[in-house]
Amino acid sequence: MDFSILINKGLRTFAAAASAALIAGGAHAQDLREITFVQPSPSAINSFPVFVAIGEGFFEEEGLDVTVEAINGSGAVLQALSAGQAHFGRPGPGPLIAAQSRGVNAVHIYNVAARSNFGIAVQEGSDIQDIEGLRGMVIGTGTADGAEVGFARNVMTSAGMTEGEDYEFLTVGDGGPATAAFLNEEIVAYSASTADTAILNQRGMAVRDITPAEFGRFFGNGIATMAETIENDRELVEAWSRAFARGHAFALDDANREAVLSHLADGNPQEGEDKEFQSALFDAVRSKTIPTDDSNHLGWYPAEVWQEWEDALVAGGEVPGPLDDLGAIWTNEFAKLGAEAAGG
Repeated sequence: MDFSILINKGLRTFAAAASAALIAGGAHAQDLREITFVQPSPSAINSFPVFVAIGEGFFEEEGLDVTVEAINGSGAVLQALSAGQAHFGRPGPGPLIAAQSRGVNAVHIYNVAARSNFGIAVQEGSDIQDIEGLRGMVIGTGTADGAEVGFARNVMTSAGMTEGEDYEFLTVGDGGPATAAFLNEEIVAYSASTADTAILNQRGMAVRDITPAEFGRFFGNGIATMAETIENDRELVEAWSRAFARGHAFALDDANREAVLSHLADGNPQEGEDKEFQSALFDAVRSKTIPTDDSNHLGWYPAEVWQEWEDALVAGGEVPGPLDDLGAIWTNEFAKLGAEAAGG
């Protein structure tokens, strides 16, 4: 698959502008190593630490010139990584485990969405009040194999329901297409990220989350790279981790809010057109990246939740069985290094 055709033009423009700014400031592109980051949607807000680290020059300080490309879903992100078309990406844990079961040796190195950034939503006026109400129904998803699919399957499995027997998934896209799917009664619920839900509400499609509270501990998308990259290019992974964590920490500080929103508008001008909405969406997404009370540092992964993710995928038939070594697909080593660089 040629991932170049999926590149979001706004992101490419941002990368070019950032490079031009570096040159204008006296930094020479040839002195920086060019690397590619792929994200599963065009939203700059969903990947805010990356755009902040670019805008604040944290990657430049590490000798990196980062180009951001947007492709469709976590499955595509993992394909790009395994094909050598990107150095880092932001896939969900479910797709990562599923890819590992097929021999794709990707590794999560930073827990971005430390608190679940997915949920199953229904229209505000729907009679459905809980997951049991979705029995026999159709649930919409943004992509066919994105992190939101694995999350929803996990939730439905916990209620004793099996895809294809007790409910169906329908890929409808996000934003306008998802709204249309609700209005046309193609779906009664939608598995979506925090950002997608906010966009639906902003566009006049009022929805509410019916996800059981216990699923809040299931972390979402994180930064991944290939195991081969860690083994053969450790300095790159360390440099990325320091810059990324510094961008994350900078954005968590409200004193930097104006600068952060400016960087995000540079990354995706469309998101920056409505300043009030951009600010509200950033707050919603950022809140999911704040470490939980039992976290040791920014980007920290809890081993027990990885196990719960795998158990859910096995129970739902998404993977044939447990991985030989679940611990091989994630590490806290680089997040710890990054957190130290960010001051905590």
